[in-house]
Amino acid sequence: MTQILSRSQRNIRVNVLNDNNEPCGLPVTFVGREAYTLRKLLDAGDRGISSLDHVGIRLAHYCMKIRRAGIVIETVKTPQRGEYRGWYGIYKLRSRLSVLEDNTRAAA
Repeated sequence: MTQILSRSQRNIRVNVLNDNNEPCGLPVTFVGREAYTLRKLLDAGDRGISSLDHVGIRLAHYCMKIRRAGIVIETVKTPQRGEYRGWYGIYKLRSRLSVLEDNTRAAA
């Protein structure tokens, strides 16, 4: 039977790994939108994610909160063409992580 979790109950627990693939410090747990964002970063790999792909979430804010936990996320400035010129960020996970627990895909 599939466990049904609310968005606020979904979490992902990870260890940041060093160059020898050994944990650096204690595991970190993210809940809710931060967990969702980290899962999307893991799934995207080097392609990264942007707010153009994930409309409606405050992507920059969630990336900032993940960074504060010691995980490296690169922001690649990408030109925005058309009527609303400027730039947008593509966020790429740069830390190596070991996923210890992940229920971000649990049915809602």
